[in-house]
Amino acid sequence: MLVDFASVASKIESGGTLFLAGDETLLKRLPKGNWIGGTIPYFMDQKGGTMSKDTIFLTEAPAAVSGRKIAWYGESELARLVPEAPDNGFSLVIIPATSPAHISYARNAPGYEGIFIKPIIGWIAGVHLDDVGKVAPKVFNGATGECSDSKAIAMHLVLPRGKQASIGIVNLFRQGKGEVISFEEEGFSVANCLLGGKKVNFSEYLVSKKIDTRLPLVADYSGTLVNVSFQSIDEKKRTVAFYAPVFKNVQYRIAEPIQDYVKSFSATMPSGSVNPAFSCNCILNYLYANLEGKRTGTITGPITFGEIAYQLLNQTLTYLEIIDSGK
Repeated sequence: MLVDFASVASKIESGGTLFLAGDETLLKRLPKGNWIGGTIPYFMDQKGGTMSKDTIFLTEAPAAVSGRKIAWYGESELARLVPEAPDNGFSLVIIPATSPAHISYARNAPGYEGIFIKPIIGWIAGVHLDDVGKVAPKVFNGATGECSDSKAIAMHLVLPRGKQASIGIVNLFRQGKGEVISFEEEGFSVANCLLGGKKVNFSEYLVSKKIDTRLPLVADYSGTLVNVSFQSIDEKKRTVAFYAPVFKNVQYRIAEPIQDYVKSFSATMPSGSVNPAFSCNCILNYLYANLEGKRTGTITGPITFGEIAYQLLNQTLTYLEIIDSGK
């Protein structure tokens, strides 16, 4: 929920275990306690999408949590996330956008041993869009008061027997019927792509075909659809930049257009009641769907520069539930 500074401070001082999102000036002033946080001024509140630098989005850890540990992870330390995550529980991770940790996690997380076994969820911290390139996103360790613009922060939380964490991903996009696109190079920026085995300049292809780059590239990993969102086209350098890396030998297609984001979110949400312990939505959904003042079902949370559901995702809504395991 989106609340004022005093309410968050009071919650910290009462011993709450919290995940926080807000403006850097607010997070820096908070008292020490059992919390981690990241910078962002965009939120999906109960009243709809909003931008606020005066309030903080507060998510309290589930009452079932029986233990917690906060840890920093630098660029070369992120592979420790999985072995240090609890066997029964979940890990909440926040990484500053464009940082070395962000780039490393995006490239390498899919290859971490056991990454898709333990529930790891979180988000990429950002800034107001007017401040992109001027102000560095930051993450906070509430236990020590430290912040960083280069490392990831994680809170590992243990659940008791009989409870388990379950991650949900709402991806509105499906592969379109256009040409299959693949790459011989991988990363956040490429020059060329392969179309039917023929190498072409990707920026020239996108411009000549008048591709709507609000639609992501979509890869199908054995039924799991993963988006790679476009950041920019540099026609002079003849390169294309992305918000997540593309990988070699993966078949991508441009996504099918979406006519109504709000209706699509409602239609795509799982049937029955969803009571997330944490959730977030992508800043690109917020922008392209004009979500200010509009709701995406009943799920609320920070609007982020990327979502983490095991690996880095783009243009998705992700959430975590605590469910009965029957054990």
